Amino acid sequence: MKKLLIVSMFLLSIVIFAQEKKFVKSAQTENATNLQIGDSKDWCSVCGMNLKMFYKTNHAYKLDDGTATQYCSIRCLIADKHNHEGHIEKTLVADAKTEKLIDVADAHYVVGSKVPGTMTKVSKIAFANKEDAEAFSKKKSGKKIINFETVYALAKEQMVADNKMLMKKKQMKVYPKGEKLYAKMCNKDIALPKFEFISDLKSHLKNGNVCKKLNEKELQMVALYLWEVKSKDASTVSAVSIDVPKDKKCPVCGMFVYKYPRWAAVLEIEKTDKTDKLYFDGVKDLMKFYMNPEEWGKYKDIKILKVCVTDYYKQTKMDGKKAIYVINSNIYGPMGNELIPFSTLEDAKTFIQDHGGEVVKSLEDVTSEMIIKLDE
Repeated sequence: MKKLLIVSMFLLSIVIFAQEKKFVKSAQTENATNLQIGDSKDWCSVCGMNLKMFYKTNHAYKLDDGTATQYCSIRCLIADKHNHEGHIEKTLVADAKTEKLIDVADAHYVVGSKVPGTMTKVSKIAFANKEDAEAFSKKKSGKKIINFETVYALAKEQMVADNKMLMKKKQMKVYPKGEKLYAKMCNKDIALPKFEFISDLKSHLKNGNVCKKLNEKELQMVALYLWEVKSKDASTVSAVSIDVPKDKKCPVCGMFVYKYPRWAAVLEIEKTDKTDKLYFDGVKDLMKFYMNPEEWGKYKDIKILKVCVTDYYKQTKMDGKKAIYVINSNIYGPMGNELIPFSTLEDAKTFIQDHGGEVVKSLEDVTSEMIIKLDE
């Protein structure tokens, strides 16, 4: 009996020791603070992740109107910065030890530890006290300890790779499971266009009596499916989209353009007093031609009369010279990385929140260097 008691106490000590060594991202103390207000305050407006569950990587902007917006990670903080440019009074991060929100200027970030990242391959955990950061780094095999300015630049540099990683995970697991849960657990009359952020959609799904009870993981999968797939269904082609004849091939890559109506673009050209239309399976190939027509065969001494592209969200034909473009997102066209057109800057910003990327404000701002980089 005495031997059994000793063994039990030994096993219990192992369990306690293991629990003490495990790093938990969720909020554990009353110091954890959510600065947001309203029905959707519990979630990150960029990705929809539950803020409390990923509290120890939380970041926040305090704005000049007295409000605040909080994020699950530095990745989402960066993705949303353009929406608050000129109105940010203070940037905050959660101290992973005390769980208090601190000014990022006072933070020491442990980068690349064994702790999994939040919305990134490489974890970035902040501490107010440098000694705490050093102790954590030693225990969890951190690669380096850096300040906010350096970690911000690093996270921004990693966003393209992180977005690709996240999209692969969504396409393989999240979207299919979200679709099945939606079909099984929810009403089919959710008016998606009325929501400004995915966090608003999650609040509606949870509190609006439109779905049966979903746990947080299920709620996130349904929300992502609705927000990123169903509301922007790639199979929807507008009656005012670019009408592509079935025999037309892209003069740059040789593919039949009609197979890719979501990405179709067209140049109206004039040559020796005759007009013609050239069709492309994406803006990237169109720009390769636009910048250097003579490289693509019989198109010397032509005059380009009109450029038309397909608005990514509306799926309507629009003037390519008036469009706003996004590059370096995690959405691929038929020829890989693309210039993705939008009719408004707001639509482009919304897309970047979901898929990353950078804004190029007009066709004339597109450079040959950008095109080369998209093909890398």
